[in-house]
Amino acid sequence: MKIPNVLFLQPNRVWRTYPGGKKLDIIEGNSEPNDTHFPEDWIGSTTRAINKGREHLTEEGLSKVTVDGETLTLKALCEKYPDAMLGAEHVKKYGVNTQFLFKFLDSAIRLHIQCHPTISFAQKHLNSNSGKTEAYVILSIRDEVKEPYIFMGFQHPPAKEDFKRMVEEQDRNAILACFDKVPIKPGDVFMVPGGMPHAIGEGVFMMEIMEPTDFAVRIEFERGGYVLPEESRFMNRGIDFALSMFNYESTSVETIKERFFCEPKIAEKQNNSAEYILIDEHKTSCFKVNRIEVKDSYTKVSDSFYIGVVVKGSGTINMEGKSYHISEGSKFFIPYITDKVNYTTENGMEIIATFPPEKGWESNVKI
Repeated sequence: MKIPNVLFLQPNRVWRTYPGGKKLDIIEGNSEPNDTHFPEDWIGSTTRAINKGREHLTEEGLSKVTVDGETLTLKALCEKYPDAMLGAEHVKKYGVNTQFLFKFLDSAIRLHIQCHPTISFAQKHLNSNSGKTEAYVILSIRDEVKEPYIFMGFQHPPAKEDFKRMVEEQDRNAILACFDKVPIKPGDVFMVPGGMPHAIGEGVFMMEIMEPTDFAVRIEFERGGYVLPEESRFMNRGIDFALSMFNYESTSVETIKERFFCEPKIAEKQNNSAEYILIDEHKTSCFKVNRIEVKDSYTKVSDSFYIGVVVKGSGTINMEGKSYHISEGSKFFIPYITDKVNYTTENGMEIIATFPPEKGWESNVKI
């Protein structure tokens, strides 16, 4: 089997506890788009999803690719050709996985208020070198949502003993009183470090980039008519374990905007096209994210593999005498062995590209 220079990724919808995904149905060309419990598409994933009652689905969450007429998981392909797919240095540092998880997420309702571990917490308590630092790229908002928002950090932090009571009693009013809404809009990019409580508001379509785990504790047990089983609330551990994951510092909305929202920086211009850095080592050592705006032609040379997703427009990928049409929703994996990729368009195209970390097991978000 010869590894292609580009691997196109199939839809990889994953079951979640909250409803959504209508936008994903539209992108995939479904004739009757609906919100269901498959609101996410895991892109280029070598990470398995963890869902109570679905443990028998041993490949849920793992992306699939077709090579020479054979369909297999991206994980299996990386295991078979690790150096060609990921690069020997990456494999030496991280093993045979991409070391990040990249998703489409389309929320019909506000998600559960939740929290993810830092790297140090995961190393100490979860036998993992990865926590779950996240980054969000907001793509669009549903028309009916007039004031889109997220919850992020405690603006009115509770005492730990009071917070435990709120969660045990499911006192939602008291829980929500700990937060102010953080306004968001399409084009916003921001980090959510491990330890920070957060929730995505309703009607948000976005890209989510994170460390490659499915670790989460949720302090609201019911959302959208679905009640979380006990095992899914605190990662099958007790409430004290779950609440020890939280950062209880007071963080104002203004501070959230200042410290965690990311301004794009120009990386390279080619004619009328340009590549912008959205997230780099100044924000986190866990992954990198760029935006490539193609107005005519842009040639991308990378010293690592990366995953690309077309979020606006259409065009072509050109390499070694071959051309491949891509359009909004197209998802592709560029292996380590690929030298360079030329992107062209007639009417404009925008690609979000995510790259692996560079420096090994390092610090979490720099704040």
